Amino acid sequence: MSAQDQPVSSTFGRNVLLATLVAVGMGHTVLFAVLAPLGRDIGLTEVQIASIISASSITVFLCAPVWGRISDRWGRKKVMLVGLFGYAFGTVLFTTICESALIGLLAPLPAYIALIVSRMMHASLMSAAMPSASAYMADITDASTRTKGMGAVGAANNLGAIMGPALGAGLATISLLAPLWFAGGFTLIVGIIVFYLLPDAPRQIVTQMPKKMRRTDPRIFAFFVMGVLMFMGFSIVQQTMAFRLQDSLNLTGAETANMFGIGMMMSAAASLVSQGIIVQRFELKPFTLLRLAIPLLILAFAIMANFATRDFLLGSMVLMGLGMGLAGPAYMAGASLAVGPEEQGAVAGVAGSAGPMGFTIGPLIGSSLYTVQPEYPYLFALVVFVLLFVFTMFSRLGK
Repeated sequence: MSAQDQPVSSTFGRNVLLATLVAVGMGHTVLFAVLAPLGRDIGLTEVQIASIISASSITVFLCAPVWGRISDRWGRKKVMLVGLFGYAFGTVLFTTICESALIGLLAPLPAYIALIVSRMMHASLMSAAMPSASAYMADITDASTRTKGMGAVGAANNLGAIMGPALGAGLATISLLAPLWFAGGFTLIVGIIVFYLLPDAPRQIVTQMPKKMRRTDPRIFAFFVMGVLMFMGFSIVQQTMAFRLQDSLNLTGAETANMFGIGMMMSAAASLVSQGIIVQRFELKPFTLLRLAIPLLILAFAIMANFATRDFLLGSMVLMGLGMGLAGPAYMAGASLAVGPEEQGAVAGVAGSAGPMGFTIGPLIGSSLYTVQPEYPYLFALVVFVLLFVFTMFSRLGK
């Protein structure tokens, strides 16, 4: 008998859920740690490498709201399993194509097309994981604990994000593909564990497919726009910082993966600290957290634009982690609290699609600006976040 048939406490379900999110966070950051040097070794340009991420992200953007609504009908656990197993098998396919390109079986252009297609197939399934997980947390929390619950989701994901770069940096010394092979196998094991141990969350019974929630719904539109802009800035850094480190410090591919992995690990650790100390210990409203987070992100982008030394670049990634650690749960909690309990799957899917939209446009903007001048991506993000800060200071949503 699987756990979905057993009555178990929400505390147990929360713990299994958070352990699952650690694995999801690890799997995602392993790819970011190695993709830039791996793409260059295959023979791809910076814009081509960025477009692989963008193609994946636009697929998640389109699919995540659908999976969120499906989780209202099927249940959170079933949809989460689709995401986990889809991630595992998609990673194996993507890595196999990379291996074929590296050993010369595929030329750069066919390899690029195959990587785009495989990554979109991968994304269409893995996009089920996060909206179902966020909706699960919403199901087992109430209005007074929702922000802390979403903070715990973010903290677990960031703990995995700490482990991912560390794993990538270590295994990249063997091969740039070794971290991806490990991530695919590990996520498959996690999916099996979830099948047997994670209980279905208590939720309102839905007998038909819930009504589609529009991103322009006035209850959540402002939160959605903020989410897109926040993740756009974050993805600009994730896509270009490996190039910045490699070009500024004259690093090899393996050295770049190692240094960028360290930076991501430090960023995720800082995010975990801000979520564990500020979000969990203080009763702060979502917009209050955003007003604390955005100035940290503005400072981080300013440093990235003006300094190209190792210590300054790594330090700016720490500041970015602190800011995103506050902004992420604030954004998700604000959107969740804006709708009723019967719409938690739908809003989780819509809110969860803001990140993919940001990751669709951010890498393309960042890589294009980087080819013109290395400082331009961070100056662009700085201007956007100054405008975003002005909005949070005067928006009536924060009242």
